[in-house]
Amino acid sequence: MTAMGPDAIFSIVRGHAATVLSISPDSVPFDGRLVDLGANSIDRLEIVTMTMESLGLKFSLVELSHVDNIRDLVGFFHAKAQRGAA
Repeated sequence: MTAMGPDAIFSIVRGHAATVLSISPDSVPFDGRLVDLGANSIDRLEIVTMTMESLGLKFSLVELSHVDNIRDLVGFFHAKAQRGAA
């Protein structure tokens, strides 16, 4: 798998967030938080799981305990994808 950049990963997260939350992708800001967009814990889990599947990644969800916003989530996925592509 070719490593994806942060912009491509953000596009995937944005698309899944828009789908799960029934909102416009344009309303998902890079510097925002899913909870501020109305995402409850189930929604956030679904967005993360969908993104994991899209990127072909597997990891323990407990690794996300430090992630507080979309920027951090994208960074986390980018780091995991980089390791997976190595």
